[in-house]
Amino acid sequence: MTKKILLKGPLLTRSGYGEQSRFALRSLRSRPDLFEIYIQPLQWGQTSWISEEGPEKDWIDHTIEKTIGFIQQGGHFDLSLQVTIPNEWENIAPINIGYTAGMETTKVAHQWILKGNEVDKIVVVSNHSRDVYKNTEYVATHTQTNEQVAIKLETPIASVNYPVKDFGESVDLGLDLEYDFNFLVMAQAGPRKNLPNTIKWFVEEFHNDEVGLVVKANIAKNCLMDREKLYNDLKLFLVNYPERKCKIYLLHGDMSDQEIHALFEHPKLQAFVTFTHGEGFGLPIFEAAYTGVPVIAPGWSGQLDFLVNKEKGTSEFYNVEYDVSPIPEQVIWEDVIIKESMWAYPREHSAKQQMRRCYADLTGENKEQTIERTLSHAQHLRETFSEEKQYAQMVEEICNTTGVDAAAPEPEVLEFE
Repeated sequence: MTKKILLKGPLLTRSGYGEQSRFALRSLRSRPDLFEIYIQPLQWGQTSWISEEGPEKDWIDHTIEKTIGFIQQGGHFDLSLQVTIPNEWENIAPINIGYTAGMETTKVAHQWILKGNEVDKIVVVSNHSRDVYKNTEYVATHTQTNEQVAIKLETPIASVNYPVKDFGESVDLGLDLEYDFNFLVMAQAGPRKNLPNTIKWFVEEFHNDEVGLVVKANIAKNCLMDREKLYNDLKLFLVNYPERKCKIYLLHGDMSDQEIHALFEHPKLQAFVTFTHGEGFGLPIFEAAYTGVPVIAPGWSGQLDFLVNKEKGTSEFYNVEYDVSPIPEQVIWEDVIIKESMWAYPREHSAKQQMRRCYADLTGENKEQTIERTLSHAQHLRETFSEEKQYAQMVEEICNTTGVDAAAPEPEVLEFE
């Protein structure tokens, strides 16, 4: 008998949580023998909604209508899968699973611990998120006995990584890039992504070189006002470097998944760079890695799940040194990113050194060897994180909570007389 499952999350938004919700949906849809799916869509901050149509979007729209009718008729769900931050998890079914991107820092808010202990299972997107959640502990005083009590996570928690994706034939973006070698950075222009330092350190390191940096970014949405603000900020910064040879390109606006992937396949975009302070997982970094694009990144947080080959014990990226220190006051988000937490601060000298090393490897005598190693790791990722394997792992974690056997049914052989 199938289980009626309510998927609650921002699956129609162009955001990290939107991608996470769509992965959850595709995992559930891979086993129609186990799940009857219902959907409650959420907004996610100020992010844009997906505009492109297609069979999946049509199915989602139909399922949302079905869910509304089911609830209006007094229907009940067997379990829920709630894709959002723990503060928003609710008791809406007999079994509730919280699914969060989790932690880019070193500690979770105590509200996350309390909320986490109210659900039946927690799934996160990386080992970093899992370990931070498990290892965070608070000491509180019992109001009646004055005894010291520990507040820590008691709920089972598991990490399930994202799958690689097949985007089919690449599309032509018509990018007019003057130089043959360009770095790519893809990030929202917020404090955590460290975009200003990424641009500044690139310009200072490659000031006299014929090298470019393509910046795919926005502040909150892909609207004209957002573009103008980001463009003017960038232009104002570059006034300080009037004699530079290196180029900066701003890429802004809505792009389909296929168009985004075409950036990683572009022959003039030869390396991906991020000086992020921390990632729950790091989807753009992951896409670069499994496409075969060399990655420059700090060796801390969620991206280590795929930038390190655990079988060989090797780091398959240009590892930027960092220091783990308290987060700045302006990024504190009540009950989400707490004052006591820390994240990584990439070191400027190491960031510049690793960009230069990558550039030298891809333009010098080591070019062939560097490309071969990068492509070998990309093949490893495509095999390790295939859609089939990741969907099956997600389904297994859900079924473990419900007591349902997640094994796929054996093909039925019918004999005709």
